[in-house]
Amino acid sequence: MHEANNVAIIAVHEATEFSQARSTVVIGRVATNIIVPGLVLEAAVQIDSRHYLLFLTDDIIFEEWLTMVLIDINHGVKEIVRIGQAWASGYFENLSVKEEKITFRFLGEAEWRVKISLTALLRFPFFADPPAVHRAPGWKKYLTIDCLK
Repeated sequence: MHEANNVAIIAVHEATEFSQARSTVVIGRVATNIIVPGLVLEAAVQIDSRHYLLFLTDDIIFEEWLTMVLIDINHGVKEIVRIGQAWASGYFENLSVKEEKITFRFLGEAEWRVKISLTALLRFPFFADPPAVHRAPGWKKYLTIDCLK
């Protein structure tokens, strides 16, 4: 697992009053058919030859949310997790990729840790995630998120 410098995004739909901007993923100058929510690619981590974790924002002042998207280049989006709060400014910084975990700072001094599983894990809705973490309802997850501070 390592930070990937060959990943980019190209905006395909601008944000509206009711929806987040959407972009297509480009890997190694080759456009994929994978559409992800977000306008600014903050960082990308390559997990293996097929899987990437993308960190995206929308460039909205005073309402910045961080969107993490786990993609499989053969099968598209596997999971989307968002970190943020209304009226909270967030800056993505201090990304660190080590063995099985990724750490970074977002929402002030908060330090976050992400662990990735390429097979689905059982998820208990409403009890599994720290405050400010939002994901679609369901019983499975690939990303485990912890707030360390």
